[in-house]
Amino acid sequence: MTRTNDIILRATTTLIAFIILGFSIYLFFAGHNAPGGGFIGGLMTSAAFVLMYMAYGIRSMEKILPINFRYVIPVGLIIALGTGIGSFIFGQPFLSQTYAYFQLPILGKTELATALLFDLGVYLTVVGITMTIILTIANDRS
Repeated sequence: MTRTNDIILRATTTLIAFIILGFSIYLFFAGHNAPGGGFIGGLMTSAAFVLMYMAYGIRSMEKILPINFRYVIPVGLIIALGTGIGSFIFGQPFLSQTYAYFQLPILGKTELATALLFDLGVYLTVVGITMTIILTIANDRS
């Protein structure tokens, strides 16, 4: 199937995907203090990736973004499980949270919480699962 009039889709996809990815990062970092977190951030990231796959095609995106999303799922699960088990090392109940303030070069004094690590695991798991499902359905040629 040839696609002849996709110049508008490709031109707007670049801007829209950038905005969606930026918003997903904001949602990811806002998650432990406000609505958001790893789940919705992962869904937003997947939405940006799907938009790019629709505009540029699977073959082009595999060259630009050479990620096998099936390997992202266990990495996310290991990170999420590791944060829960890590609390046992410090004699705390499963999935206990702690936080501290750090002086970061660009951001200044910033609060970092262990919930952020758990959210990272959820984020990676959601992106991996969502993209695996969508790309599997898209590649099904039966």
